[in-house]
Amino acid sequence: MRVAMIGGGMIAHDQLLPSLYQLQRLGRLGEIEVCDQKRESLEALAEAPVLLRAFPGQKFMPRLEPYEEVIASLPPRQLVVTAIPDHLHCEAILCALRHDQHVLTVKPLVLKLEHARLIEREARDRGLLVGVEYHKRFDDRSLLARRRYQEGFFGEFRLGTACLLEKWYYRHSNFQNWFSCEATDAFTYIGCHYVDLVAFITGLRPVEVSVYGIRDRFPNGVEGWLWTDARVIWSNGACLNVQNAIGFPDAAPGTNTQGLTMYCSTAERGAWIRHDDQYRGIQYSYVKNPGGAGSTLYAEPSTDYFQYVDLGGPGLVPVGYGYRSVAYIAERALELEGLGLEERRAKLAEWDRGGVMATPANSSYNEAVIEAARLSIAEGGRPIAVSEA
Repeated sequence: MRVAMIGGGMIAHDQLLPSLYQLQRLGRLGEIEVCDQKRESLEALAEAPVLLRAFPGQKFMPRLEPYEEVIASLPPRQLVVTAIPDHLHCEAILCALRHDQHVLTVKPLVLKLEHARLIEREARDRGLLVGVEYHKRFDDRSLLARRRYQEGFFGEFRLGTACLLEKWYYRHSNFQNWFSCEATDAFTYIGCHYVDLVAFITGLRPVEVSVYGIRDRFPNGVEGWLWTDARVIWSNGACLNVQNAIGFPDAAPGTNTQGLTMYCSTAERGAWIRHDDQYRGIQYSYVKNPGGAGSTLYAEPSTDYFQYVDLGGPGLVPVGYGYRSVAYIAERALELEGLGLEERRAKLAEWDRGGVMATPANSSYNEAVIEAARLSIAEGGRPIAVSEA
C-alpha cells in the first residue's frame, strides 16, 4: 500500500513520518510521498538528523504539486495521511475519498458536524476507511481506564479537570501563519484530546460547552485564541473543565504540561482516576543540551507518547502510543485490501461499533463540541448546547 502524506510540518516530523517509516521497514507499507507547499519544509523533513539516524536508507518522495494532483496520481485504495491545519481538513479528506483513497487524519477530523456527516456518508458509500488519529486512546492507561470503567469499577463520572499546554516555542513556528482566531483556538486544537478521551473511557456524550478565550499575538502579529478555559457538560450531568494554551515555558521540563483527573462515585462511595500525562517517572539532567526546539538541560522525557530506542539496529525503533495509533489505523486499511465493497462495509461497521479507533461514524461528538465551542469563544464563553451527534 502506497502512502501520500499531505503536510510536512511538526507532527509529520515528530510522529507521523517515523511511524510510517517503521511500517515501511516492517514491509507493511510501500512508497511514501510527502506533499507540501513549501520546498524548505520538505527539505527540512528529508534532512532531519533524527530521521536519518533512525531510518538509514529510507526516504520519502517529495511532492511540491497541489495535493489534489498527488492524490489523483494514486491507484485506488491507497492511504492518504492529512497533516495540515484544522480548517483545511474537510476539503483534503473529501478529495481523498472521491479518489477512492483510505484516510488517516490528525485530530480533529473537521470543525463542523455537518462536514463530519458528509465525510461519514462518502466513506461508507465507497467502503473506505477514515481513521482519526486521537493517539491518547492508544495509551495503555487510557485503555485500562476504559475497560475498568465499563466493568463498573469507578461508578459514574461526576467532575473532572484536564489541561494540555504546549510550549512557548510553538509561537515561533509555522503556527503563527495559520493559528488565527478565525481558524481555530487552543481548545479546538489540543483540548479536543481530553473531550475525546473522557467520552472514550466513559461512553458518555457531551451536551453543552462554554469556552472562554484570551487573545494573544504571535511574533508576526497574527492574533489567536492562545489561552482557553472550557467547561463541558455531559449527558449524565457531569462536568469537565479543560485548560489549554500555547504558553508553557520553554525552560520548563518536558515538551508540554498535561494531565486528566476524573472524580467518580456510586451511591455508596467515591472513586478517582488520575493520569499525569507529563511526568512519566523519568528525570534527566544532561551535560549538554540535546538540541531541538524547547530542549532543556533538565528534562522529564515521556517514553509513553513517542521515543526512539536502539534494539540492535540498523537505525532506531519508534515506541509509544503515538506509533501504535498510526500503526493501528494503517493496519485496518491493510485489512481491507482485496475485499469487495460489501465486505469492506461490513468490516468498517464492525470497527465503528468496537469504538477503539475514532471514525466519523462513532466519534462525531467531537465535531459537535468543536462547532459549539467556536460559537462560545466568539461570544465570550456563553454556554452553547452541543448538537446531537
